[in-house]
Amino acid sequence: MTCSSNNPLVDSLGRVHTNLRISVTDRCNLRCFYCMPAENVVFRPRHELLTFEEIERFVRVAARLGVNKVRISGGEPLVRSELPVLIRCLAKVPGIEDLALTTNGLLLAEQAEDLKSAGLQRLNISLDTLKEETFQQISRRTGLERVLEGIFAAKEAGFEKIRLNAIAIRGLTENEIVPLAKFARKHDLELRFIEFMPLDADQAWKPEEVLTGQSMREILSQAIAPLQPLSRADLSQPAVDYRFTDGRGTIGFINPISEPFCGNCNRLRLTSEGQVRNCLFSSKEWDARALLRDGDTSGHDSDDRLTQLLRDSVTAKLPAHGIGEVDFHPPQRAMYQIGG
Repeated sequence: MTCSSNNPLVDSLGRVHTNLRISVTDRCNLRCFYCMPAENVVFRPRHELLTFEEIERFVRVAARLGVNKVRISGGEPLVRSELPVLIRCLAKVPGIEDLALTTNGLLLAEQAEDLKSAGLQRLNISLDTLKEETFQQISRRTGLERVLEGIFAAKEAGFEKIRLNAIAIRGLTENEIVPLAKFARKHDLELRFIEFMPLDADQAWKPEEVLTGQSMREILSQAIAPLQPLSRADLSQPAVDYRFTDGRGTIGFINPISEPFCGNCNRLRLTSEGQVRNCLFSSKEWDARALLRDGDTSGHDSDDRLTQLLRDSVTAKLPAHGIGEVDFHPPQRAMYQIGG
């Protein structure tokens, strides 16, 4: 069977998949409770992780099928040795137009220049709070000042598109919303708040802990300035963006719980050990690593099988993640094991 057609990856609902999230490691130097256990984390041995060559080959196959956006994640991707080498390879893949990375920022000050020179275009930096005490409560580690140093080092390195991601948790981060927005406005950074999702390793998530996008918009409108919704040039983007009416900055809200955006989802995920997932909350995976390591890694037949694997995963994609439905079950793997 030949599956080398370059037709795009379209699912049964007509959603065209052009966005690929790639985890390069499940390791992290923080232990954020919404992502990882506090202690005794068992990480995958290095030989189980995809090599840079295997990742590049997978991306080349995906790019021939219309994937044009790639985001590198983890765990914490900057703990993966020599990551700029991978960035440089992926930046050269024909068809890849947008290359981004999500990081907690702890190691960014040391690596920002190398990542920029390697061809990385955009950065997402996790910043849930501007208070060290709250930072430690969330991450169960120290390091807020290092994160801030990483943000400013990225600006100094020439990154023009830096986005701050803040997880919103009722009962914990309400008092962080306004300071984070003011910080982003002051330093000309984009800020996005993300509703707390059931992806924690302890599976302790509760619906009542979700601080909704609407609640945050009301807080910001009263404390800073009214917010005006912006038109969405790309309907597949998960965030709904707003502009402060005083003209100083924009802010986005990713509301997977209160306002699911599954109808326009165009994303696929590749875990650090080479499993393809068609949804963050998928209960099924497709083993790309087995194909990447089966025989001649440069053979067309193997690439055809990778193509078919990608098509199979997209064809099997469900209409929505199902959070809030009676039969919803959180994924057996936590966020750090899947990739952001």
